[in-house]
Amino acid sequence: MNRRYRHIDDSGINITPMLDVVFIMLIFFVVAASFTREAGVTVDRPDAREAIPLQGASILIAIRPNDDIWMAGQRIEPGEVRQNVERAKSENPEGGVVIVADKGSRIGTVTRVLDQLRQAGVEGAAIAADVPEG
Repeated sequence: MNRRYRHIDDSGINITPMLDVVFIMLIFFVVAASFTREAGVTVDRPDAREAIPLQGASILIAIRPNDDIWMAGQRIEPGEVRQNVERAKSENPEGGVVIVADKGSRIGTVTRVLDQLRQAGVEGAAIAADVPEG
């Protein structure tokens, strides 16, 4: 009985374990990433000497110079602030609220937003400011 063995060349690299590791790392970084919601517009913030950094703010409300109110990349009406904040607080109860008002916005608009926040049960909303250089 004469048997013939065929030699199989198995010198290729198996990349399946490497792909598993890459996907696990991707899942880890997606889960571990801190997601912050942006207001959706750029605002020229006022300067304040007593500004302190705030950690953990996740709800941003922007007020433009023309008194447009933006939240999560969408323009909203002053009467819609309360329901949008309540929805955002239900998604992230520990998140803080920050009002990013432009230097040119009117104080009346900021006050209306603060009233809506108070009606939504938010206490101690922060107002964003830049620290002046020098």
